[in-house]
Amino acid sequence: MTELLISGALGTPLTILHTDAYSTWLAEQDTQTTNWLATTQFGGKGMSLVPNGAGELSQAIYVTSDLDSYWLCGDLVNQLPAGRYTIQGSEEQIKVAAFSWGLGAYKFDRYKHNDKVYPQLVLPTQAQADEVRKLVRSVAIVRDLVNTPAADMMPQHLGEIMQNLASEFGASITQIVGDKLLEQNYPTIHMVGRASENLPRLIDMTWGDENAPKVTLIGKGVCFDSGGLDLKPGAGMRLMKKDMGGAAHVIGLAHQIMASNLPIRLRVLVPAVENAVSANAFRPGDVIKTRKGITVEIDNTDAEGRLVLCDALAEANNDKPELMIDFATLTGAMRIALGTELPGFFSNDDRVAADMTQSGLKVQDPIWRMPLHKPYLELTGSDIADLANCGRIPQGGAITAALYLEAFVDADISWAHFDVMAWNTRKLPGRPIGGEAFGIRAVFDYLQTRFSK
Repeated sequence: MTELLISGALGTPLTILHTDAYSTWLAEQDTQTTNWLATTQFGGKGMSLVPNGAGELSQAIYVTSDLDSYWLCGDLVNQLPAGRYTIQGSEEQIKVAAFSWGLGAYKFDRYKHNDKVYPQLVLPTQAQADEVRKLVRSVAIVRDLVNTPAADMMPQHLGEIMQNLASEFGASITQIVGDKLLEQNYPTIHMVGRASENLPRLIDMTWGDENAPKVTLIGKGVCFDSGGLDLKPGAGMRLMKKDMGGAAHVIGLAHQIMASNLPIRLRVLVPAVENAVSANAFRPGDVIKTRKGITVEIDNTDAEGRLVLCDALAEANNDKPELMIDFATLTGAMRIALGTELPGFFSNDDRVAADMTQSGLKVQDPIWRMPLHKPYLELTGSDIADLANCGRIPQGGAITAALYLEAFVDADISWAHFDVMAWNTRKLPGRPIGGEAFGIRAVFDYLQTRFSK
């Protein structure tokens, strides 16, 4: 996709117009163009290819009612014939068009050959092309990771991917694997992942100036979720390759941060496990003492994401970062509340929440703040432990899950928790059905605005 964004070459003119401007534009065209558009019954909506007198393509026009959409060219890249095209417009308009151009051409073709030749978009400068390529690649990383079947995306594969990312950007990385998790006091990560032959691990990557502001990202890396002994039905298990979507989000976001050289000290923690069923699987009713010392009763083995996250959050406290952000495909309750395309998030910091929300609106990556309603914490109570890993009632499930996680975050640390779908359930311009990044453009814009001043 990134090779579809080039600079320095000449391309066929591509004119993008608002519907209200089409008649004015048409009046300024030569007779050959107006006759062609009339003959082909082009009514000023969608795309038209205009030939010259020799029958060769001379220009393309695209008329839309939403000229400011970040997904402006998401369908257009699939409609135009192969070749090079140059858009006229402001720097911001060209950047937005290029973003959707690159992602509109996205195909997950690891297992299925894709021989389609896509058109290329010519950008005015190399710097513009490079900037958009970074953003497109970051989103594509998330999509690729989520789309990959679990057989090829287990904890060890996530470890390899993060190792490669660390090598690319000169980051340092460690992995605590298998029983070493117990030795180094990560009991819940080990508990959830111990039933699988794919060993659980905590992947820990750091990058950037040690003296720069510290930002820590944590991503839920449940590479497949059978539900454990509280086994999911077949329909509920079908898409559980995407349950490592939180890890995919922080990996894609980390790529964008490092590629853009943001002046921060970045740490990325990914607890990676498979929630499988075997003789040593953890059980409903078990009690475990977490890394933070909080005891947790297992009410349901299918609420495993918050269990692997809680040890990672406890570790993240040790650095005292200025900001801690986690991403997770955590609850169906959030999908009931907001649908599949609007990610909900929680935060203990009003200023962070407000600024992130504004960043999301700015870059058309909307996020919606949900309430950390403290009285609901009582719903996660247990008669024999400090907490249970599920609320006693199904209502408010996203809130009780967030409150559970908040119990493992030190009170003096700004924290945000994103509960995302990580999957497109319908085809939209630039967004095919399958793995998707939600909220990472909003968070990146927020980080860039806050720390690049």
